[in-house]
Amino acid sequence: MSLLEVDGVTVRFGGVTALERVSFAVEPGEIFAIVGPNGAGKSTLFNVISRIHEPEEGDLRFAGENLLRLAPSEVAGLGIARTFQNIELFEHSSVLQNLLVGRHRHRRASIPAQVFFAPAVRREEVAHRAAVEQVIDFLDLQPYRDRTIAGLPYGLRKVVEVGRALAIEPRMLLLDEPASGLSAEESGDLQFRIKDIRDRMGATVLMVEHDMRLVSAVSDRVLALADGRVIAIGTPAAVQSHPKVIEAYLGTEAAVP
Repeated sequence: MSLLEVDGVTVRFGGVTALERVSFAVEPGEIFAIVGPNGAGKSTLFNVISRIHEPEEGDLRFAGENLLRLAPSEVAGLGIARTFQNIELFEHSSVLQNLLVGRHRHRRASIPAQVFFAPAVRREEVAHRAAVEQVIDFLDLQPYRDRTIAGLPYGLRKVVEVGRALAIEPRMLLLDEPASGLSAEESGDLQFRIKDIRDRMGATVLMVEHDMRLVSAVSDRVLALADGRVIAIGTPAAVQSHPKVIEAYLGTEAAVP
């Protein structure tokens, strides 16, 4: 069974069709990239999977579960975590505190127990701290664990946001343009991190990205969108050489052999 199944998803905003009958599947353990020019519908597709946007048509399943029946607040409970193109962190809290936010999926104690800090809550808190420390070690964030987000450079903030998503212990991690705004050196480090997230953390990765070097380096398969439609799907090399993909990026004349 595919981990994520998207079947015939259509999204319209007024008279604009952002996605038109988009279908694909992501297998467990894959690094799957979504590419396309600006306005292709990539972020809309991510927002559909995150349940931020409601499709007018189509089906959406994760591990056999109908995602369209869930509220946005319930998606993380299935094991889906995401980062955002524009970093969404608590700037006046520490790195450790931001990562602990990602543990909300695993909190089991009742509100009264939390108010009185009952023994069960203390045990749960120790477990959450241990899980977050593992993420800090994995991402080499030890020197910054007690630093506030506001005092960190942009590249490190991106790493912290990935860490918060990993603290959820996701089965699938959605990365929305993870290389955006990074230097060449930081993008190189990101290649290894994405592969390690799959190989060492056991998470399937679904990624929207413009940096084709990164996409080619880490992806098992690539889906290309243009004007809200699927124009190609396959290996990175096959998709980059597809005439419709070349046309979408460079124009009709460039696609002519």
